[in-house]
Amino acid sequence: MVEKTKNKKCLNCGKESLLVSSTLGVCVECIREEFDEVKFLIEKAHKKTREAFDLPPVPPAEEKGLRCKLCLNECSIPPGQKSFCGLRENKKNKLEGASLSAGYLDWYFDNLPTNCVASWICAGGSEKGYPEFSYKKGPEYGYKNLAIFYYGCSFNCLFCQNWHWRENPIAKKAISPEKLVDVIDRKTSCICFFGGDPSCQITHSLKVAHLAREKTEGRIMRICWETNGSVSPEFLDEMAEISLESGGCIKFDLKAWNEETHLALCGVSNKRTLENFKYLASFIEKRKKPPFLIASTLLVPGYVDENEVKGIAGFISSLNPEIPYTLLCFYPQFYMHDLPTTSKSHAEKCLEAARKEGLKNVRIGNIHLLGNDY
Repeated sequence: MVEKTKNKKCLNCGKESLLVSSTLGVCVECIREEFDEVKFLIEKAHKKTREAFDLPPVPPAEEKGLRCKLCLNECSIPPGQKSFCGLRENKKNKLEGASLSAGYLDWYFDNLPTNCVASWICAGGSEKGYPEFSYKKGPEYGYKNLAIFYYGCSFNCLFCQNWHWRENPIAKKAISPEKLVDVIDRKTSCICFFGGDPSCQITHSLKVAHLAREKTEGRIMRICWETNGSVSPEFLDEMAEISLESGGCIKFDLKAWNEETHLALCGVSNKRTLENFKYLASFIEKRKKPPFLIASTLLVPGYVDENEVKGIAGFISSLNPEIPYTLLCFYPQFYMHDLPTTSKSHAEKCLEAARKEGLKNVRIGNIHLLGNDY
């Protein structure tokens, strides 16, 4: 492992800095300004990290392969190969693995209020209280959240903090929506689908959501999704309807603004994410409280700076300046373990940049991770 305090050299411009990832080997300036020149280094880095877990380096696109259309990758999987997320395999021209009836996941209960990205503004964690959708006038102490962690992801984030799902995601026995809903009891007041990313198993999560609402008809059961936003647009209306009616929310992790930065960090484009976020913003007027659409961004040192945050915040503000936005502090993980934690000055600069773009509900989250200046 590379020491966190050691400077690394950008293989394109030669600059040495603590804020260059040894995995990528290029600085953010070269990514944004000379992308064509450094693209091969970025692709090489992602290929290496995928091969380590026996995952396809890029979304398979075999003309006569079996097609999956749940997320932006729209894998067309040839015989004997896997989908980009690792959840499906073409076996003798039949797609096996995750499906509407078979979910590959972990689940557990979290006492409310949780450390959820939306806890400061949602019906289960906020001090404001939303009696129509909550058992309490403030934080919902005494109740719990059913946290459903879906394996698989449509992105390949080099800083992934939940990377363990990559270790043979379908080796574990799958669980049906019916079996999962059986665990809901009288003290369960909300469900959050996250991961990995629920986009890759969206049909399963929607079935769980419907069954959960049927089981708890007449009482509170909020339904939330926390996602990278890459799901196929055909599922957005159903997700929105469920969250709006139940008092839940949809949380998007907007990882970068510039597509080049996003490609470098996550391996895929952010166009679908931004399009989906824009579409869901059109539902906000249907339920203003508690907030329906929420955004967050992880402040990756050296890569997600105030320029990226300014672009994201300006985009959000243009849709609705009331949309809550949380800036999350980075902790070294996965293939970006050699970067420092987000510094206080980095976070404050990004907070100021977001506010200058007109956002009215923006904050710094998990401040306990803030480190020293770079």
